Amino acid sequence: MMKLESITKEFGALTAVDNVTLEVPKGQMLGIIGRSGAGKSTLLRMINRLGDATSGTIIFQDEDTVVDVNSLKGQELRDWRTRCAMIFQQFNLVPRLNVITNVLMGRINYSSVLKTLFVMFSPGERALAIRALDRLDVSAQALQRADTLSGGQQQRVAIARALVQEPKVLLADEPIASLDPRNAQIVMDALKTINQEDGITVICNLHTLDTAKKYCDRVVGMKLGKVIFDGHPDELTDEQAKDIYMSGAEADEEFSAAITSTAI
Repeated sequence: MMKLESITKEFGALTAVDNVTLEVPKGQMLGIIGRSGAGKSTLLRMINRLGDATSGTIIFQDEDTVVDVNSLKGQELRDWRTRCAMIFQQFNLVPRLNVITNVLMGRINYSSVLKTLFVMFSPGERALAIRALDRLDVSAQALQRADTLSGGQQQRVAIARALVQEPKVLLADEPIASLDPRNAQIVMDALKTINQEDGITVICNLHTLDTAKKYCDRVVGMKLGKVIFDGHPDELTDEQAKDIYMSGAEADEEFSAAITSTAI
């Protein structure tokens, strides 16, 4: 279970995330929707501690372990980023390295610095990487350079890298924004399968309403840094969805794009 209590992030006079309180049960697939600038990415970055909250608390509880995320430093912070894996819109692979080495980078926190520098991973870790690639149907590309793959394949490699971290939580920041509809469906199907088969909590920022409704157990709508909807996808009406994307004269255009772009 993850609990965000009154989380706020300010950049000078700008409040990017405004007093957000959420509780995410273990094993839930949560979709966060909203127009660009709503605070979705900033919120995920604070959960992963790629950015610090201005105020508020983030608590993660798993069985007998309770983690105060905002207070973590040093090795404890590195451990958290391993347990709370993150997938980015632009994949964040190392282009010149082959696929399996990129995946094995997810094991960095389990290895010494020297072993990582010389890519000295154990046979067990390599087997773990191949199994992850096989689940994402890209094991045949294991020895190819990452920059030779299509965008959809690269995103699946990024998911495999996150899987070998053996995370408890998987954060996905607009994972299909740069993909065509077919690859977007493959990636979302993979995230849903991981959520259901592995029991990993998935929190996914999405721009398209149809995708959120199709794949997520719960939808949170953000606008100007605030949560203005939180509920089951079936409870989200068109009027509520339009309000999430409402901002002056651009409202109808933004809402229309959110429904139709990359719909899967």
